[in-house]
Amino acid sequence: MWFLVRPDAVKIWKVEEVCDRLRWYHAVMENKMPAKYRIVKRISATTDPKTLTLKELWKEHNELEKDFIELWSKVRNNEVNIENKKIPRHSFLDVKIEIVKRLLKSCIFCERRCRVDRTKGIKGVCGLTSESRVSSAFLHLGEEAPLVPSGTIFFTGCSFKCVFCQNWEISQFPRNGEVVTPKELALIATNLRKRGARNINYVGGNPDQHLHVVVESLKFMDINVPLLWNSNFYMTQEAMKILVHLIDIWLPDFKYGNNKCALRFSAAPNYLEIVTRNLKIACQWGDIIIRHLVLPGHIECCTQPVLEWISRNCPHALVNIMGQYRPEYLVARYPEKWPEIARRPSINEMREAFRIAEELGIAYKHVS
Repeated sequence: MWFLVRPDAVKIWKVEEVCDRLRWYHAVMENKMPAKYRIVKRISATTDPKTLTLKELWKEHNELEKDFIELWSKVRNNEVNIENKKIPRHSFLDVKIEIVKRLLKSCIFCERRCRVDRTKGIKGVCGLTSESRVSSAFLHLGEEAPLVPSGTIFFTGCSFKCVFCQNWEISQFPRNGEVVTPKELALIATNLRKRGARNINYVGGNPDQHLHVVVESLKFMDINVPLLWNSNFYMTQEAMKILVHLIDIWLPDFKYGNNKCALRFSAAPNYLEIVTRNLKIACQWGDIIIRHLVLPGHIECCTQPVLEWISRNCPHALVNIMGQYRPEYLVARYPEKWPEIARRPSINEMREAFRIAEELGIAYKHVS
């Protein structure tokens, strides 16, 4: 129910925009196409991945990527029905599982690259060991319209240290969640789909730090459902290489238009180079909805360059310009340290963000 909605507070995507830009996602959601991870599971590896070195695993991964591209093309053209293809003893998915297990021993899932051995109980910058913790899992009705009801799995821990984090209870305090195994995570996802989820939404906190458990969980799933990666997009190229063949729709944050603001508010070095690199990869590999949270006082330094970058580099993306910023967590406690963001964005600031998007021809939405 809406109360006192401003005339400029609601803008939604046109139906034709959604259908045109999220074709693969809709086809999987409606069971007209198989989720990408189910294709990956049916591509045969040449040998047992456990017998290979990490260098050999990446070489095998790169070769199997060619097989994936060929098979995915045939699937999209209705030339192949993967239901007729048996799951091999050793698959492309098994190669991915083995790679992420090796990477966990010197963790480089995110661009912090702290290289700790999380398998020995050492915590990374994200605050996590090898244990994967889930805070909650439910049918989320508050996501973007094409996604709801979304089978949302909230993981704990995060590679960012945002001073205004609205989920700080789980992002900064990872032990607030319950430990889940890959089999348990697969069961959670399967049950959410059976209850009517349009997708499985891996989020947090941040999901990147849980890459090992998410990827292995797919070994125990074969239900057809789009996989959605809802991330700060600060993952490494290695992590992206693992994900691109598994994720059907991307839901990245694009918070900052420069490195100075990212370092000040999220303690994230080299933010712009890393996130835009990953966004370019995601835009090449599937459907995408980019979220941009408008920060008060940051239209010129963040909102405008973010929207300009999207218009140049990922023009087919749907964009959610979000006006629900509010001072939370450390900003709420110590507003004098970050005075320019110790308030909500103004009506004029939101109007300016919309004006920029309109001029750039971006397919954006906003619900205040």
